[in-house]
Amino acid sequence: MRLRAAYKKDDKGGSGNGPLTELLELRHDVTVTQTLRSTVAATLAYIVALWLSSEPAPLTAPLTALLVVQVTLYSTLTTSVRRVNAVVAGVLIAIGFSVLVGLSWWSLGLIILASLLAGRLVRVNEFVPEVAISAMLVLGVTHAADTAWDRVLETLIGAVVGLLFNVLFVPPVWVAAAGESIEDLARQMRRLMRDVGEELTTPTPVERAAARLREARRLDHGIAEVDAALRQAEDSLRLNPRVKEGLLHRVVLRTGLDTLEICAVVLRVLTRTITDLAKERQEEDLFSPEVGSALEELLSQVADALVSFAVLVTTQTSEAAEAAESRLAGDLSAAGATRERAAQLLLEGVQRHPRQWQLHGALLSEIDRLLDELDTDHRSRRLMEELDRSTREQRERHPQLTAFTQWLRGVKRPALKRPTLKRPTLKRRGKPGERRGQRRGDRPGDKRRG
Repeated sequence: MRLRAAYKKDDKGGSGNGPLTELLELRHDVTVTQTLRSTVAATLAYIVALWLSSEPAPLTAPLTALLVVQVTLYSTLTTSVRRVNAVVAGVLIAIGFSVLVGLSWWSLGLIILASLLAGRLVRVNEFVPEVAISAMLVLGVTHAADTAWDRVLETLIGAVVGLLFNVLFVPPVWVAAAGESIEDLARQMRRLMRDVGEELTTPTPVERAAARLREARRLDHGIAEVDAALRQAEDSLRLNPRVKEGLLHRVVLRTGLDTLEICAVVLRVLTRTITDLAKERQEEDLFSPEVGSALEELLSQVADALVSFAVLVTTQTSEAAEAAESRLAGDLSAAGATRERAAQLLLEGVQRHPRQWQLHGALLSEIDRLLDELDTDHRSRRLMEELDRSTREQRERHPQLTAFTQWLRGVKRPALKRPTLKRPTLKRRGKPGERRGQRRGDRPGDKRRG
């Protein structure tokens, strides 16, 4: 479908991206990349297992490699360890049952129960059923011991091949994909804010205002999708030799998503305020034309600031970051000036007609919260606090790993000075009421003794 759209674009104007460009962009797709990497790794694991294992068809090795090779290097390492633990635990349980009771209907039930409990104890997480599967497969053959060790060998082959494949061919860093999802969320919020602003100068039915409220509530689904993409990006930064400032990237993106999530909550409250106002004014405009125009302009400027903030968060070059920060500062400055004008108009309108004055104040307060969350100074303070907290937690959790990482990067630890024990000096106490520096010989008029 994407290639067909590219052909249509080339046929119409000739200025769009062609099929070759679309094919090159497919290598940045998570699904395509994971499919190709898993296929190659499983095939290599099967070839190695044919060479090392005595089984005629060692399919456990490619199966393990297929499950081990994940989108990121960190998830590959953790998955391989858990899967090997699951298979070894199942094999040991099967060997014990084959020696003691053999295979029967009641022993099968016992081995499944014991395998599932053992999987919980060894903490293999999603591979708990794998413990029972390995135990049943080994118990159902004639030569249980030989089959058991062959299965362990094939599992190790698949895990090692999958891990080495991801070490030699490092998975891509998915920071760009997470950044695109953050920008898409910000653009979705901008469209909603502009739609809300356009309806402030006309009679707005309650149904339409309630529809905007439902759209604001559906932003939670978009936030969940962005959170999943961000978790994948965070995993791709861990243990990745191509990334030097992984912690900084993780904290910048995570705090940026937190800010957008807060803005989404405020936007939901704002649409609820407008819905309540529409219930009270069903046969008239929500605001006067002058106030409605000022609020529409204000919401449009805040919406632009949201997108500028998302671009600033996801920008990876210093020049583009400076341009995005300057654009965000300009949007916030324009929104601040419009906010003052809108506040004055709202005050004058409430003084003339004080109906639903509390909703007017609530609307202005919610816009103030949006501007405060997008403020660059607030963003800088929050970023520094999260960096300090994450760095401190990482040092406390893995002190040796932190020292090893600093040694690899050539960061020298500060030299600790050996404390010197100095002999304390005895000071003569002055007379009562005598101030420091006014001892004998230091006071004016005193003569120093030779």
